[in-house]
Amino acid sequence: MTIVKPFKGIRPPKNLVEQVTSRPYDVLNSDEARAEAAGNEKSLYHIIKPEIDFPVGTDEHDPRVYPKAAENFAKFQEKGWLVQDQKENYYIYAQTMEGRTQYGLVLCAYVDDYMTGKIKKHELTRRDKEEDRMKHVRVNNANIEPVFFAYPHNDELDAIIARITAGTPEYDFTSAEGFGHHFWVISDDNDIRRITEIFEKQIPSMYIADGHHRSAAAALVGDEKRRQNPNHRGDDEYNYFLAVCFPDNQLKIMDYNRVVKDLNGLSEAEFLQALSKNFDVVEKGAGIYKPDKLHNFSLYLGGKWYSLTAKPGTYNDNDPIGVLDVTISSNLILDEILGIKDLRSDKRIDFVGGLRGLGELKRRVDSGEMKMALALYPVSMQQLIDIADSGNIMPPKTTWFEPKLRSGLVIHKLV
Repeated sequence: MTIVKPFKGIRPPKNLVEQVTSRPYDVLNSDEARAEAAGNEKSLYHIIKPEIDFPVGTDEHDPRVYPKAAENFAKFQEKGWLVQDQKENYYIYAQTMEGRTQYGLVLCAYVDDYMTGKIKKHELTRRDKEEDRMKHVRVNNANIEPVFFAYPHNDELDAIIARITAGTPEYDFTSAEGFGHHFWVISDDNDIRRITEIFEKQIPSMYIADGHHRSAAAALVGDEKRRQNPNHRGDDEYNYFLAVCFPDNQLKIMDYNRVVKDLNGLSEAEFLQALSKNFDVVEKGAGIYKPDKLHNFSLYLGGKWYSLTAKPGTYNDNDPIGVLDVTISSNLILDEILGIKDLRSDKRIDFVGGLRGLGELKRRVDSGEMKMALALYPVSMQQLIDIADSGNIMPPKTTWFEPKLRSGLVIHKLV
């Protein structure tokens, strides 16, 4: 079973929450962060994207950038823009998008649970990205941004959350993207004790939904600190890291689509002919066509939309990886026909999160930037859990969760 604990959160005063909080560090570039933080010295971007405090063009990995993050974190606390709670609490963070609300518990997860696989992952991580986030955690001695977990839904936890969220939230606002953000403090000792017990006795695993690099970095820094501490006790704060955990039955994975710059030397007719080997190809005309079931794909090419349905025998429904539409499309279209072998490094391909809609695929092809677009039916939470439970890893760029967690609602110090 899993170990979680409450913590003394560091968070903005209610009247500053909209000025302080931000989108996550990895969903925008330095120029976008600089623009969003313009005129706002209280923006969390000064801590999570501190290159914006240097001249335009300064690399986000410049050695001067990390100490600036720590300097700004200290400044935010000195000025009262971030204030630490006096007691250890759990928190609830709810997000609303398109009329649907999901409720997450904000807690500290246990480093050992990550190291032993009770916190399960479905993606590979890159060491350079891990090290970048490790530097950020080390220099701030804090988890500034949470990771996004799922847990097997639990009726008693649902009831506790429903009771508390019936009350007035501590924070309640809508961000510029149109998402609602709602936040409650769980300070009652009986509730805190029971939440801890439920995870310890009833929740066997948690699943990383989004934030694999942040999870790895947080756990590795915690492990590093205990190895370096001759007086390590086991209950030290660095043994835990910040997470927002949602019940698996409340989460929805959006489609994660592909755009490609060329047809690998083929004409449009030759490409469509090559597709017909493994797919039933049906022209759908100029109106946007969205995949309507597993193993059905949408192709936009030459101003027209096509339905592609994988033929029986081209995939294995008993293989948790082979059955994924991202695997089918990668093997039978991107690799076999277009010669794209490595989705992580090939410059001929780009990826578009489902929130942008299929209209964004059409726009990028019509503009001449890309030659074709491929839309996929989204992966289900059950598929993600099955793959994580089996110890397998999903192909790159498989899942897109929305809305993203708002950063700066609460921070966890490692001391």
